[in-house]
Order: sequence, then structure tokens, then C-alpha cells
Amino acid sequence: MALEPLLATARTWLAQDPDPATRDELQAAIEAAADGSGPEAQELAARFSGRLAFGTAGLRAELGYGPLRMNRVVVTQAAAGLARFLIDTGRQRSVVIGYDGRVNSDVFARDSAEVMRGLGLDVTLLPSALPTPVLAFAVRHLGVGAGVMVTASHNPPRDNGYKVYLGGEDDGSQIVPPVDGSIADSIDAVAAGSITQLVRATDYTVASSALVDAYVSATAATVPAPALAPEAQPKVVYTAMHGVGWETARAVFEAAGFAVPTTVPEQIEPDGAFPTVSFPNPEEPGAMDLSIARGVAVGADLVIANDPDADRLALAIPSTSDTGEPTFRRLSGNEVGWLLGWRAAARAAAAGVTGTLAASIVSSPALARVAGRHGLEYRDTLTGFKWVSRVPGLLFGYEEALGYLVDPQVVRDKDGISAALSLLDLATELAASGSSIAGQLDAFAAEFGAFASGQVATRVDDLSRTGEIMAALRATPPSSLGGVDVLATTDYLDGVEGFPPSDILRYDLTGDARVIVRPSGTEPKVKVYIDTVATSSAEAQSLVDALAAAVRPLVS
Repeated sequence: MALEPLLATARTWLAQDPDPATRDELQAAIEAAADGSGPEAQELAARFSGRLAFGTAGLRAELGYGPLRMNRVVVTQAAAGLARFLIDTGRQRSVVIGYDGRVNSDVFARDSAEVMRGLGLDVTLLPSALPTPVLAFAVRHLGVGAGVMVTASHNPPRDNGYKVYLGGEDDGSQIVPPVDGSIADSIDAVAAGSITQLVRATDYTVASSALVDAYVSATAATVPAPALAPEAQPKVVYTAMHGVGWETARAVFEAAGFAVPTTVPEQIEPDGAFPTVSFPNPEEPGAMDLSIARGVAVGADLVIANDPDADRLALAIPSTSDTGEPTFRRLSGNEVGWLLGWRAAARAAAAGVTGTLAASIVSSPALARVAGRHGLEYRDTLTGFKWVSRVPGLLFGYEEALGYLVDPQVVRDKDGISAALSLLDLATELAASGSSIAGQLDAFAAEFGAFASGQVATRVDDLSRTGEIMAALRATPPSSLGGVDVLATTDYLDGVEGFPPSDILRYDLTGDARVIVRPSGTEPKVKVYIDTVATSSAEAQSLVDALAAAVRPLVS
């Protein structure tokens, strides 16, 4: 964009920005870029070179000025666009809005409430910063047309986001195509004007604590009474990772009859700066160091971690280091998914209930074997709980990225709190019979086979690089990986197996091994998912390591 049109566009944006912080930042950028030279002009051009795409993850980006960042202008446009979509499509004119503890989450939520109320919608704002599962629950509990959660989940500290759920026929699930495109069109129509033209109203409803209590009660009821008294239950350490999970999780644990976990005090209160972790994602190396150290110090049997908006769960169990010192081993999302899926299948079979287990296609194929052994249906879905949650007759669903849906009647989304409760229930049952989570993993391998999984992720600075990597793989598909023959290559780009077109490549290898490659939907990464099965866990893991070494150069 030429300098003068760029400066004019930036000044137009400045004129409608209600946030003093981003106004000052943009004003300084305009002044610094006025001579057309230097990095300031380049940065300004980059910020106004497009706008955030509203897709099936809603919006997610770094905070800052301009249409390619998360800020009050972008959020207001999104809120007005969503409201107009509900009105124009004849859906219920009602919405519930939640927010987490990230920087500006509360501000973005109030902006949304005022704008949507100004457009005539019935608006309910959650009473405080709360977990994403509470918002997902509220969509169905209140019977509204849509739900908005202001969160960037486990993204870096400077990010924020905007996640949308739909009621009615969508039953509280996240949006999927083609609805996301229709909402995006409505947002673009709003963005063609100025947000100063939008009417705001403050007479929206702020929900009472009764709504949170309803979530707590419904979630606590998903498990039976504990098999052991609180003092005899496994000892648990819990971390909220500076997020909003703790107060709600504690209430759920207590309501269900479980002992209150020991906490990681440095991480238990919401803090949008995330001072003790460089990346507030339990999957990232080092993210659980404090909670594991706490687990060792108190002699815990389990360490559980919610991510900052508490829709994901990580679990670690006692282990020993190479030097023989006590430590903890973090289970993969697949391992936790196997255990919870096996538990759900066994209970369904015992109750004579039929239904479906589901997992995203990049999750381990082990759950399909569990379903088959228990006479249940199994369904693969595209990645994301927007797809998992929509499976008909769903009993349990998961994805390897630490997301678990243990009771679709309560929440139609991944829920790290109900998943934590289910694991406490399982661990307590096992302890009462003289076993443990580690023992249950061994029992799973004996019953269904020794499965192993791994992942390779390449982070890129330029998003165009992800397309180049995928194009290169399509142009020259591998015939073998790590000395293992590729039996079949499946390209999902044109839509296969009933899935809509997706940028995914799958390689099926000799010995039931599998490698899947796809760009991340929420981060600048190309991800590779590796799954194997063998007669022993060591053999399966060795094959995973060999395949990871083989595929890493292909995605670098």
C-alpha cells in the first residue's frame, strides 16, 4: 500500500479506536511512519495489510492496534457481525458471553455485551472470569442462540481470542463451516463502516453465581460417589497455570466428594502475564516443572494441570529419573484419552448403553480398538472439538492435544475440569483395588496392544512456509519413512472419507504404523502425528522415535 493511502487508512482506524493504549501506540506509529522510511512504516503497512480471518476457531491473535491484531475495534466489529448474523438468519436473538483472566478479556467481553445489547439481543454476561467449559455449559443451560468466550486458551501471554458457540440445532457446539463464513461476511459488512456508528446499551444481564453452581452440580454428577473416603484417596497436586480453573475445579471436586488437591501457589491465581511459564500450555517443555516439583515435595500420586481457560487437562504420574531420583512422567493426550475412553466404554457396556466413541483423525487409533471390543461405534473426525462434539450418539470423545469430552449431556466441548474429575474417580477406583494409573496403562496394553504416539512440530516465522512444506510433500511423497514402507498416501485436500477438504496428508505404513501431517489451525506450525502399535511399549516407542527422525527433515 502506498504511503498516503496507508496513513489515511490508519487515521480512519485511529478515529474509531476507543482504547487509549492502542490509540497512543497507533498515533506514535503514524507519526514515525510519516516520512515513509524505516521500520515504523513497514510495521504500519504490515498491520494494515489485511484483517484477522474469522474462521472455525473464531479469532485469535496478539494484542495491539490494527485489523490484524486483537483489540477493541476488531472485537466490537466481531460482536456486531455475530449479532447481525443471528438476526439475519432468524436464530434466537440471545447470547451469553464469558471471559478468562487474560489481558483485556473482561474489556472485550463488556464491549461485546454492550454492542450486542445495543443491536437488540438479550445478553447475559458471566459474573466473573471463568473457565471456557462454564460458558459452553451456559449456552445450553440458558437456551440461548449463541455463546462467546473471550480467550486465547493456551496461546502465548500477549495473545487473546474470540470463540463462538451456537445454540438451537447446533446444541452448544462451536461453529463450523459454512456458518463461520456467513459470520465473517457479517463482520466484514460492519467493518466497512465505523464502530462509532453502533448503538451501545448497558442494560444487559449479569448472571448470578447460580449459573456457576449449576455447572458445578451437573459436572459433579458425572461420576459416582468415590470408592474411598477423602483421607484414603490418592494424593493430588493441581495447577491452574495462572488461569481461571481453580475455583471452579475445587468446587466440582468437593461437590463430588473428592479431597481438595494440594495446589501450586505460584500458579493458582489468574494472571495474564503468566510470570512462571514462557508458554502457558501444559504440552510445552517446562510448563509443568513447578507442579511436578510440588508433586515430588508432597509425595503426590497424581499431578493434574488445567490450561489457562481450563478446557484442557494434563496428567503426570510418579516415575524415577535416570539418576534414580523421584520425578513425574507426563502422560500424553493419547494415553489419557485411552484410559478415559476405556472407562466410558466399560461403563456403557455394563449399563447396556450403545453409542459412539470418537477422536480426531490425528489422535491414536487405539480408541477404535476399544470401541470394537465393547460393541460400540467409532468415528474419526477432523481436528477440533467443533467436530468431535457433533458426532451423533457420542459417549466420549477426545483429541490428542489434551482435550476430552466425558459427558456430552453437560458440555458439548472439551472440558478440563470434568476430565480431571473423571481421572480422580478412575484413580480412586484403582487405588481401592490396589492398582494405579500406571497399572491401568499396563492393563490397557495387555488388553488392546502396546500403542505409542509422538509428535514433531516445526514453528515458522512466515505462514507461507507452511504451504510450501505441504506442497513439497505432495510433489514428492515419501515411499518409506525410517525404513518402514509407506503402503498408502491419503490427501484430504479434495475431501475424502466423508470429510470436507482439509490440508492434511496421511501415510499408512507397514505394521499398522501411521504418520499424519497438517498445518496447525491456531499456531504458526506444521505438525506431524506419529502412531504405532507393537507387542511391547518399548518396541512401539522405538518405532515412533525412528519415524520422528525420518520425518523431521521433511517438515523443516
